[in-house]
Amino acid sequence: MNAISLFPFAEYWWFYGLFLLFVLGMLALDLGVFHREAHRVSTKESLAWTGIWLTLALVFGLGLYYYSAQKFPHDPRLMAVPGFDPAAAARQVGLEFLTGFVIEKSLAVDNIFVFVVVFSYFSIPPAYQHRVLFYGILGALVFRIIFIALGSVLMQYHVVVVIFGIFLLLTGVKILFAPEKPIEPDKNPIIRLLKRLVPVTTDMAGERFFVRKSGVLYATPVFVSLVFIELSDIIFAVDSVPAIFAITKEPFIVLTSNVFAILGLRAMYFLLADMVDRFRLLKYGLGFVLIFVGLKMVWLNDAFGGKFPITWSLGIIAGILAVSMVASWLIPPPQSRPGDPGKP
Repeated sequence: MNAISLFPFAEYWWFYGLFLLFVLGMLALDLGVFHREAHRVSTKESLAWTGIWLTLALVFGLGLYYYSAQKFPHDPRLMAVPGFDPAAAARQVGLEFLTGFVIEKSLAVDNIFVFVVVFSYFSIPPAYQHRVLFYGILGALVFRIIFIALGSVLMQYHVVVVIFGIFLLLTGVKILFAPEKPIEPDKNPIIRLLKRLVPVTTDMAGERFFVRKSGVLYATPVFVSLVFIELSDIIFAVDSVPAIFAITKEPFIVLTSNVFAILGLRAMYFLLADMVDRFRLLKYGLGFVLIFVGLKMVWLNDAFGGKFPITWSLGIIAGILAVSMVASWLIPPPQSRPGDPGKP
């Protein structure tokens, strides 16, 4: 646990403000300019946007490192801390951002599997999917900010850190060994409540969320799919936010790495939506990542004097994800046998 905050909100509120303006500006540019008209997002377009978001994240992380390297030696508050090494602290900041981004990005890939199922379940045409994901990610940003704000307070207590670590351990084990259950949005209690409160039509009305028929306002399948995606992100945030707090206790690094991972998720969905079956073993990699992060919170950080080496964390996490992705490509899926249900 850091003895002193490197980016206290009272001094760096303008950092948060500028970052928020950047995010809002990019979202406005995305929806208001590049995706003003509903259309099917091509592989070329999604690849370009994926590259843009990845480049922006890496440039931001590099800029944060250089800023820290220049700022920390001249900060009397930090230099008054016995044994404080500004160069080492700057490297730590850069590596923590990169590691946090890798964790959040890998966990966000799990969202893509949900998006594919939800859009297929509600028969959302590809041309309308971008708008659903745009507002879904906008809502996800709000929920993440709330979770991060709560986490920055709760994670100051060691018992909370241990509880979340145990939760991540159990979640990772569940991913590895529990049988996978099909996603059935209509059986979700929130979706069922929504259909009781608001009339829902099965007819599409373009990309509109609501349509009025005979004076009655109906929610469209586009809106119902948006609600389910928002609910799924809240569930994913319960895993991802504690996971990154195991890497860093700096709320600014947690926030920025989270946001960059989420902002690139929409483009990554359109890039990987038709390839999800090729990454079927990635979920096991995510399970091992959560187990490792949980071990950091309940044991490894304390065993290494309060902080498990960030370079080791980055290498272990990247290695686990790389092995699971390569294995997904190299190991053929099990062949169905004649007589299997639903198989010829």
